[in-house]
Amino acid sequence: QVQLVESGGGLVQAGGSLRLSCAASGRTFSSAAMGWFRQAPGKEREFGAAISWSGGANTYYADPVKGRFTISRDNAKNTVYLQMNSLKPEDTAVYYCAVSERYPPVPPSGIRDGLSYDYWGQGTQVTVSS
Repeated sequence: QVQLVESGGGLVQAGGSLRLSCAASGRTFSSAAMGWFRQAPGKEREFGAAISWSGGANTYYADPVKGRFTISRDNAKNTVYLQMNSLKPEDTAVYYCAVSERYPPVPPSGIRDGLSYDYWGQGTQVTVSS
């Protein structure tokens, strides 16, 4: 059974940093696309960042987080990370990691779509105070 467990969320002041982790178990995802999505209160879930499979390790970012967030992965640990710097109050949300193990792999045109992902974590709360 596949499990994704996020950690690293919390309360931080504007301008601060947090590092989220998502550990996968039950399967090895070295060839899968992995992503981070977020959902703020009263809003729909939105794409944050994604990293493609190990062959290319291409990264993708939503415009609101580009230049501030960095996604990375450690295939040996089956873990994906999201380093979040220069946090803003509007970054406050529940952050979810997700894995897509489709084959052929999800193309860049679909990597920002939550429907392209097969497994989801339970989410971790990030709150940024002003």
